[in-house]
Amino acid sequence: MDIVNIKKKSLSIHNTDRRDSNIGKLLLDLGKIKPEDAERVLRLQKEEGIRFGDAAQRLGLISDADIMQVLSLQFDYPYLQLDQCAFSKDLIAAYQPFSSQVEALRALRSQLILRWFNEKNKALAVISVTPGDGGSHLAANLAVVFSQLGEKTLLIDANLREPVQHKIFNLTESRGLSDILAGRSAPDIATKIESFVDLTVLGAGTTPPNPQELLNRSNFTDFMRQAVAGYDAVIVDTAPAAETSDALAVASRCGGAILVARLNQTRLAKLKNIQDQLTISGVQIVGAVVNDF
Repeated sequence: MDIVNIKKKSLSIHNTDRRDSNIGKLLLDLGKIKPEDAERVLRLQKEEGIRFGDAAQRLGLISDADIMQVLSLQFDYPYLQLDQCAFSKDLIAAYQPFSSQVEALRALRSQLILRWFNEKNKALAVISVTPGDGGSHLAANLAVVFSQLGEKTLLIDANLREPVQHKIFNLTESRGLSDILAGRSAPDIATKIESFVDLTVLGAGTTPPNPQELLNRSNFTDFMRQAVAGYDAVIVDTAPAAETSDALAVASRCGGAILVARLNQTRLAKLKNIQDQLTISGVQIVGAVVNDF
């Protein structure tokens, strides 16, 4: 298994059609400079023969972060500022897309594409060994970086015991996977997250008294078939594997999984036990991630 160390931080994304605009107009639209500031910048730009952004920085009107935000819009790679949305700060892939932590996420994404998704597989379970290992946050950020790549991405919260994706993405739809499996809702209740490039999130839904039975129903298999037919990448968050067999049921529907452990906390014996269970069940373990936070 491949080990990738990822430190916990925060992130988010913004969708716009202003990528063809020049830097000056984008800075005005974003409120980074005022019209009177633009005149000063243009004068300095003409006098020194430098770029608009460089002139604005020289005048102390904008920062390096402002330039990166504008360039991200021009190159169709926008992202949100921390004070611009209600999403969790744990979404580091969106709030801090140029950080070293997100570079590690992109490296993990590249490995997953080469080792799993390029092999005509579309679904992947993200399995924490024990509570607190960070699997849910990794699943959320993985979904974001896959959508940043232009992949039509679906994030499913299959942790029917203590779900968190509805909190991370501030979902207003209270129904989710459990309601679909119980026959109380249709699959179209998944929420398209407009602030992101191409990301849809399906929350866990109503907390059921029988999560394991729901996840072992044949209609979960049917639902996953529909999901992989409609999306390029399906990331599925699960309950911690050391506490229940829910994750095993989910992973068997996905065909592949990555294991998530926490440095200096997760016991190797538990990790090995879960690895053996998945292998016996025919689930391919694509890799493992050690969270260091």
